Amino acid sequence: MASTWINPSTRTATIDDLVNGVDRYNPNNSGILEDYLYHQIRSEEYDCLANLAILKLYQFNPDLYNPDIVINILIKALAASPLPDFNLCISLLDERTSPSQLDEPDPLPSTLPLLKQLQNLLYRCRFPAFWKTYLSEEFESLRDNYTVEVAGFENSIRQVAIRAVKATFTRISSERLGSYLNLEGAALVSYVQSLGWEIDSSSGNIVVPPNPDNQIEATVVQEQIKLPQLTKVISHAVKA
Repeated sequence: MASTWINPSTRTATIDDLVNGVDRYNPNNSGILEDYLYHQIRSEEYDCLANLAILKLYQFNPDLYNPDIVINILIKALAASPLPDFNLCISLLDERTSPSQLDEPDPLPSTLPLLKQLQNLLYRCRFPAFWKTYLSEEFESLRDNYTVEVAGFENSIRQVAIRAVKATFTRISSERLGSYLNLEGAALVSYVQSLGWEIDSSSGNIVVPPNPDNQIEATVVQEQIKLPQLTKVISHAVKA
């Protein structure tokens, strides 16, 4: 997983050269990286290091700052939870006044608290609360102006929930999993089947396939203390 994060298979050679070379600090390449971000948005691909390179360019060159680009980077990073991608992006956002060249008010100051709230819920695995919050009237502008443009956004959030379920459960009720995924009925059944998981017809529970994270295995720790080591301990205790 770490190798995929560092060098996604979908990254082109041109982008790889920009991300890993000195040209990542060349402001003339900001347009190439921004176009690559929009490609990620349309294609459901994700490249954290390339997106971080954009934010670093904005740090060094405030005149390049584009709030819509920043918001889209943060939205893509949301679906990487529980990896620290979102916080890595936040760490590169300077406290700055809005550049004078912006034609409209900067949407980032009002949008950033909403994104932080969503990230906090995801990080704590409060998936039902995430969906309730995300679908609320307060977040309507975020949905209408940004996430609607991100291909597969809701499914990418569902993948965050699935990763948590796989690491925690061996069996889970359909109702509970549905609340985690914001799915019910036929849509939930279809999604579960796409994962290759089985539904117990007698109980309605969903069987999560065994994996190293959800299996309890007894671990035997055997310590071998040799007599010379023990005599040293005893002698030190006597002297004390």
